[in-house]
Amino acid sequence: MKRIYVWTLPTRLFHWLFVLLILGAWIASLEDRWLSSHATIGSALGLLLVFRVVWGIIGPKYSRFSDFNLRPDAVKEYLLTLFNPSKHYAGHNPAASYVMIAMLSTVALAIITGMLAYGIQENRGLLAFMHTGLFAEMDWFGEIHEFFVNLLWVLIAAHVMGVLSDRVLHQSDRTLNSMIDGHKNVDGENAVLTGPQKIVALIGIGGTIALLIYTLSVPNNPLTAGYNQKIDYEKANPAFVNECGSCHTLYPPTLLPQASWRKLMGDLSNHFGDDASLDPADHASILAYLLAHSAESSTQEMSVKMMQSLQNRDMIAITQTPFWKRTHKDIPVTVFKNDTVKSRANCKACHNDVEQGIIEDTSIKPI
Repeated sequence: MKRIYVWTLPTRLFHWLFVLLILGAWIASLEDRWLSSHATIGSALGLLLVFRVVWGIIGPKYSRFSDFNLRPDAVKEYLLTLFNPSKHYAGHNPAASYVMIAMLSTVALAIITGMLAYGIQENRGLLAFMHTGLFAEMDWFGEIHEFFVNLLWVLIAAHVMGVLSDRVLHQSDRTLNSMIDGHKNVDGENAVLTGPQKIVALIGIGGTIALLIYTLSVPNNPLTAGYNQKIDYEKANPAFVNECGSCHTLYPPTLLPQASWRKLMGDLSNHFGDDASLDPADHASILAYLLAHSAESSTQEMSVKMMQSLQNRDMIAITQTPFWKRTHKDIPVTVFKNDTVKSRANCKACHNDVEQGIIEDTSIKPI
């Protein structure tokens, strides 16, 4: 055996940047308010994946897809001789070749479905134009995205197990070390970078980093911009603001269905224990406005999911609805009791935009 140069610098940079972006996307998915960062990292990951596809076609030896050994008999031979290998592979072994193809394909599908879910469910990003036509199916797209993400973790686990087993069983090959310095102890020829390949690598990897920096530093860039319109309720219906907003959070009409607003407005003399009776003119004006702009009229995520959770029930307490309870179940009780929030009904303590008719995940204020 001799030491040869297998993984050129662009391939190694791709590998570690790929790892960091997947890890970053996962971390950014842990908090709803980090959704824009999650989408941003996903977009950068998409560009990096495009580079890898191009690199797999025109890149140096061992990095090309044509070097992947995908013959079923080769996989069988590799697995049967795992503990006493009859052949050492300079590039990807047959099992690793299948896992790498599966990983790249799954990441591509996770990115595509993520963009669809982001556009359709959140009305944000490049595919937001699909929101109006497909908003009723938003959960379906989110579930598909989650499926591919979970599949990716399974493949990552398989990849890590393969690397660790190779480290134990074939330590002399230096497979793990090669992703740091590029060299393996196997028979073969050195990988060599050509001038055009260096330019492609610079564009692909440099472009990915540049895109990541741009989208993280520029709010409402085309990849993460939102299209839910804020509403000036003072202009739309002054009575609604003066009579309702003067006592509590100005809850958007789109938060509840018509049946709930009719029930609430039909018994204002006992409005959650208080007498909130209105003169006939204001009552008629506010009721008409609430009915015209109820959850049935909205395509926003909060409206669709509220309607789905109520299932034709005419509940009037927003904090008692299944949707509210489900989305706030992980928030400690102490948060609602602190001096800033004081009540579960104080939505604007965390949602800066609720009194403008929208509740964006990215606008949630941590308490």
